[in-house]
Amino acid sequence: MSKVAVIMGSTSDLPVMQDAIDILKEFDIEVEVDIVSAHRTPEKLFDYGKNAHTRGINVIIAGAGGAAHLPGMIASLSPLPVIGVPVKSTNSIDGWDSVLSILQMPGGVPVATVALNGAKNAGILAAQIIGATDKCMLDKVLFYKEGLKQKVIEGAKELKK
Repeated sequence: MSKVAVIMGSTSDLPVMQDAIDILKEFDIEVEVDIVSAHRTPEKLFDYGKNAHTRGINVIIAGAGGAAHLPGMIASLSPLPVIGVPVKSTNSIDGWDSVLSILQMPGGVPVATVALNGAKNAGILAAQIIGATDKCMLDKVLFYKEGLKQKVIEGAKELKK
């Protein structure tokens, strides 16, 4: 069974990151949730980044606000795909510092980056990554996308009534 880690710099990020947790559960993906601060628990960050793949994690979703070093640091240590979620936090410059910190990674250390507070899309992207090699998950993603299409079609019908 596939497993996705959802990590964040502090509990204040949980209201945003909960969207990733919820959509991953909707896809029946096992989720590991933890607080891993790049600045306050660097030893934990190093251990987590170096060893997540040995615990069966397939994708890491890392949410962070402010300077947002967590996603990039985890990506520098882990062989796994990392999806960064910039979080608009109280110490953030309208969220832009978080977006740019995660988006502007140097060559060789990729971090897939979703929109500000876009944790739901991070969860969907994790499911799609898993679906690239797991037919059952691919079918779930296709079903989910078909549901999105049907919502738009139904909305258009309602609009014309």
